[in-house]
Amino acid sequence: MSVVKINVLTVPAEQRETLEKRFASRAHAVENSDGFEWFELLRPVEGTDDYVVYTRWRDEESFQAWMEGPMKAAHQGGSDRPKPAASGSTVWSFEVVQQAAPKSE
Repeated sequence: MSVVKINVLTVPAEQRETLEKRFASRAHAVENSDGFEWFELLRPVEGTDDYVVYTRWRDEESFQAWMEGPMKAAHQGGSDRPKPAASGSTVWSFEVVQQAAPKSE
């Protein structure tokens, strides 16, 4: 089954707009990657400054290929690269063991 990667980004309130604009400007950067299944950027509503970046992949190998290819290239740069909007990041990894979808009528 699929694997899920959740990147928890601690983003100070004054950097939220910057983070969201950066993700919007990279829209469709992952969709054509082999094995990619889903992406969501989740904005905190209350009780935390943590954004959640949810991605789902066919398998661990697909995720690693993206990490070593397109993602790595997108995050490299010179001294003119803007300062990160997040002050911290933690990646959680999961295997999907059960899933459900709405029943079609």
